[in-house]
This record gives sequence, structure tokens and C-alpha cells, in this order.
Amino acid sequence: MHEFTWISAFLLGLMGAPHCAGMCGGIVAALSLNIQRPLEGSNNGLLTVLIYNMGRLSSYTIAGMLTGGISAIASHLLFVHQAQLAIKAAAVLFMLLLGLYISGWWSLLSRLETMGGRIWKRIEPLARKFIPIKTLPSAYLVGLVWGWLPCGLVYTGLIYSATAGGVLQGGLLMLFFGLGTLPAMLLMGAAGQQLQTLLQKIWLRQLAGLMVILMAIMMAYDLFMASG
Repeated sequence: MHEFTWISAFLLGLMGAPHCAGMCGGIVAALSLNIQRPLEGSNNGLLTVLIYNMGRLSSYTIAGMLTGGISAIASHLLFVHQAQLAIKAAAVLFMLLLGLYISGWWSLLSRLETMGGRIWKRIEPLARKFIPIKTLPSAYLVGLVWGWLPCGLVYTGLIYSATAGGVLQGGLLMLFFGLGTLPAMLLMGAAGQQLQTLLQKIWLRQLAGLMVILMAIMMAYDLFMASG
């Protein structure tokens, strides 16, 4: 997996900021209340938000390792070149659908989120055991569970990680994807409702959606050249 792939994964997470605001803004706002009421062993409430996000990124990395590993095994069992092209084509399709979803032009990915919600109903109670958050380890555990929240942005990142070629590569790709989402999540923790409102502006969502669509077109071009 080359450096450009890591950058692409980071940019995918970064461009998904408007979607992050809608999906995770509430939990981040709740955690940010600890700025006024620091946790035990913490002098800064923003540290709580950071630790929560470290848990979230851990889940993304684990999921990426699983996806990358399964994809690598499937590629060896099937015709390698054809399998790789099929996985990359799926990544292009998901990225295109994500761009349309973020921009508000077509919400097909929301149906996948609804399907994932059935599993989430079984997982989410685990996080509630640590809410309200009273310690930094609890913040990490909540983030670790919340990383499995049904999310079209994360699903796209996981399909992308399937193209990475292995367990380690898939985990690294999802880690870079998660790092791309980190600035928006931390800023929401600091700026709260003001930033969340800004990220939900139609023009900003459409701009971010267009950037993701452009990434999908670039990936489609690379795929076309590789299959030619």
C-alpha cells in the first residue's frame, strides 16, 4: 500500500466532516460538558473527547484489519487480479454513493445504516454501561463501542480498506481514515454547537460531497487504466 492510499484515506475522513457532525455531534457535545466538570484524573475536559476518539479510532483500525485480512484471503482463493479489480470497483461505487449522500443528493447509503442499526441495537447497551463517563478509561471504552455505530462514511472506508492487500495494510488505512475524521470531532468538542451548525450548512455539505465524488472519479480512472 503506497503513501497516496494513506493520504486518500485521510482525505476521505476529512471530507466526511459534515456527516460526522450529524452522526456523532450529539455524543461529542455530551462529552464536552466535562470541560466545565473535568473528570477524575483530568485537568482538561478536551482530554476526555480525545480519549473517546482514541477508542473510536481503535475500533476503526480493528475493523480495517479484519476487512483487509478477509479480502486478502478471498483474493488468494479466487482469481487474484479479477478479485482485486472487483473490490476496487466496489470501493469506487461506495465512494461515489458517499459523495452523493454527504451532499444530500441521494441517500442510498442511509439504507445500509438502517440495516446496520439492527446490529447496533445489540452493541450500543455496552457503551451505556459507562455513561455518564466518570473516568478516562470509561471514555476510551465508550469510544471503542461507538466506533461500530452504523455509518455510511465508515462503511465506505472499510470497503476502501479491503483494497489495501492485507491485515496490517487494512488496519493502517482505517487508522489514517480515522485520523482524517479527528479534526472535526475535536473541534466540535471545543466549539460545540457553533461548529456543528456550520458543518451542516448545505453549501459546505455539497462542497465536501463534490470532493468525495472527485476522489471516486480519480479512483475509477486508475481502475480503468489498471484493467486495460
